[in-house]
Amino acid sequence: MTRLLIIEDNPELVANLYAFFEPLGYVLDDARDGATGLRLATQHDYDAILLDLMLPRLDGMTLCHTLREEFQNPVPILMLTARDPVDDRVQGLALGADDYLVKPFSLRELDARIQALVRRAQGRHVQGTLAWEDLKVDTRAPQAWRQGQAINLTPSTHKLLLCLVRAAPAVVRKQEMEYLLWGDHPPESGALRTHIHELRQHTDKNFASPLIETVHGVGWRMQRPAKAPAQ
Repeated sequence: MTRLLIIEDNPELVANLYAFFEPLGYVLDDARDGATGLRLATQHDYDAILLDLMLPRLDGMTLCHTLREEFQNPVPILMLTARDPVDDRVQGLALGADDYLVKPFSLRELDARIQALVRRAQGRHVQGTLAWEDLKVDTRAPQAWRQGQAINLTPSTHKLLLCLVRAAPAVVRKQEMEYLLWGDHPPESGALRTHIHELRQHTDKNFASPLIETVHGVGWRMQRPAKAPAQ
């Protein structure tokens, strides 16, 4: 049973979502403005959130950022929008959204994406931490652990690592990471690579298998450690 929060102010779309998802066994709540959506998202546990960008009282970008930064809420968020500029997608993903779908969309595709997000999130969040393979990251403090060894992070590398683990195993684009750290005014091109190098020094250098993989020309992602060959 998947519990889904719909934060959308279009009553016709909300009715269509109920008509499609309830027969599939989903349990649905909905909010018609951002402020109500934020209250529900912080007072109840959901498997995923569908979040419209253009909302009254509190827009979707601000709501997403507040959930991630102020409440450290790791629930998967799929943003819905009638707009399709690349900058909007980059900003939404950098602020903590997990996926992005442009209206009008197929309800079957939406269902598939929700299920993929829920599967990806299962087992990753435990009592204030996010986990990927043998790595755990504190969602509140710049601290991580790999194979039980403590890793101290800077605020910047902590943000980057959380972003990578939330997205894993998907690729996080370079533009998303730059927006995450510097907003609309990123510094010269080498600054992000310096932070990634510093992060790798902490998470990968002293371990047999690296976790952070470069996807050349695109960005970075978390990979699974290579398995030792059978004896």
